[in-house]
Amino acid sequence: MDRVGLDRDATHGTARDATGDAATGDSTGGAVGDTVRRLRDGMGRGVLSFPLTSFHDDGSLDPDGFRAHVAAQIATAPGALFPACGTGEFFSLDEDEYRQTVTIAVEEAAGRLPVVAGVGYGWAQAARFARIAEQAGADALLVLPHYLVAAPQDGLVAQLEQIAARTRLPLIAYQRGQVAFSAASLRHIVRIPNVIGLKDGHSDLDRLQRLTLAAPEDFLFFNGAATAEIQARAYATVGVPAYSSAVHAFAPEIANAFFAALHDGDGTDGRDGGGRRGDEGDKTVQRLLRDFYVPFVELRDRVPGYAVSLVKAAARLRGRPVGPVRAPLTEPSPADLADLATLLTTGLDLVGAAL
Repeated sequence: MDRVGLDRDATHGTARDATGDAATGDSTGGAVGDTVRRLRDGMGRGVLSFPLTSFHDDGSLDPDGFRAHVAAQIATAPGALFPACGTGEFFSLDEDEYRQTVTIAVEEAAGRLPVVAGVGYGWAQAARFARIAEQAGADALLVLPHYLVAAPQDGLVAQLEQIAARTRLPLIAYQRGQVAFSAASLRHIVRIPNVIGLKDGHSDLDRLQRLTLAAPEDFLFFNGAATAEIQARAYATVGVPAYSSAVHAFAPEIANAFFAALHDGDGTDGRDGGGRRGDEGDKTVQRLLRDFYVPFVELRDRVPGYAVSLVKAAARLRGRPVGPVRAPLTEPSPADLADLATLLTTGLDLVGAAL
């Protein structure tokens, strides 16, 4: 389902230059438009990668391990790279560690795919991280939910306005936890010149449908549900086919096989989803959901924080140099780790890959 009939120029109040880019009085408009185009292209080609941040056993940052992990992620052709976000334990990084991780991600990407760095906490701290990311060469920012307090809709919009006013980089808002935008708020948000999209982690499809209908057609939406593959088909029905994949951080073979099968099955890649290849894609999606993704979610839900801890543990099981999680997250119990190893082997077997 595509969003139609809305023109960002009309709702955004932004002038366009001869190339169709937003004219903001400097080069920012063209850069924002280019980032939107690159992200849209990437969203159609592959899953969105959220790399883990590598730590040594003593908890200190492991830049070399992170570089190796990011390089391995990029080699599997994701649509975009999102360092220092939730899966990357942004909430546990200081400013210097953040600078190192974003810089490494930009260096490894080398312009081949967009790099979207996480920022968050209050707007003043988010603006500090935004400046660091901009200096490091990031293409855009993912604005994680603010810290601790609940806020009314006007405050949620003002938070984005404050951050946007302090960076030239495009922003993607992330709604989850205490942040949930109304359609009325979204109409204000899309008028902020460098806010280009919304990542949703609530999985309230009724609300999300209202948001997609309220947005101009060039506004980007992302499925940011935990283990997003579980709800990928449902999100697509309300116009949000792009999704982030935590599984990609430890088993890109599984994540990419699911993405390819999903597109084979629904015809979104231009093929007839009702034909033999579409049927095979649907069967692969069902098999991966039943035998890997649903059991993974059940394992993930055993302990708070496993959404990150299990991903790191699975990456370590495959010899990836990611190290432990930082407190307040905890490592999986021996029993849960054994179940994870069995499930990982099953998932890799399903797509013809090895541990």
